[in-house]
Amino acid sequence: MPESTVNTPTPPDGEAPGSCVLAERDGGVLRLTLNRPDHLNAWTREMADLLLARLRAADADPEVRAIVLTGSGRAFCAGADMALLSGLGEAQVQVDGRTLAAPAELRKPVIAAINGPAAGVGLVLALFADVRFAAEDAKLTTSFSRRGLVAEYGAAWQLPRLVGHGRAMDLLLSARVVLGAEAQRMGLVDFAVPREEVLPEALGYARTLAELCSPTSMATIKRQVQRAQTGGFAAAADEAAELMAESFTSADFAEGVGSYLEKRHPEFPGLGTAE
Repeated sequence: MPESTVNTPTPPDGEAPGSCVLAERDGGVLRLTLNRPDHLNAWTREMADLLLARLRAADADPEVRAIVLTGSGRAFCAGADMALLSGLGEAQVQVDGRTLAAPAELRKPVIAAINGPAAGVGLVLALFADVRFAAEDAKLTTSFSRRGLVAEYGAAWQLPRLVGHGRAMDLLLSARVVLGAEAQRMGLVDFAVPREEVLPEALGYARTLAELCSPTSMATIKRQVQRAQTGGFAAAADEAAELMAESFTSADFAEGVGSYLEKRHPEFPGLGTAE
């Protein structure tokens, strides 16, 4: 994608350019952009509601096979809008914690492109993506303890699963700033690249998923991994054996093998509305 379009997504027909969450689809990849650049994409209730609606719509759209979530301008999301917090109390920004976990609960893969600062609620949103790309110099912080807050919106559940207990406690207790390069070393993000490469790399990764991977397989894998986090090995192994037996008889398996043998891209069906 040309550099000039990296931080200036074109809204779909009929969408107001001032929307706080922009949506743009390219083939099977949907790009969602938090869009309050003058406020470093600070989180508001309106943004939460619109993002959740767009994510749910994407999950039901068979044309969407992968989702990239990023921020407009120089930030990913600088956390809750502090002006609203200080002036009107938490009601203006407070959201159901499940909203931020929505990327993990979708059937389709969600890739976070952390193009700049991600703090507090903004960092938590990125943590629930399936794969995270970050700028090497992006500043990441939990921030909660320095604002007199607690580990909000599922951070206490998700963070130890990504980086381990000790590192999670460090990040939550100290709220110190971690740059993207260190974040990759500790497992907080999966890829750290130069800032100008974050969005192109994330979009390229998403296109690979959209073009080469079975939507049904990816949805099933997401459910397997989520259940395995709270279940034992025996249950996970038994589930995998049952699912594998089913997959051997599926049309997707036939297409996956056939496309490999014929040296062509597979043509897997998309996922529509969940039953």
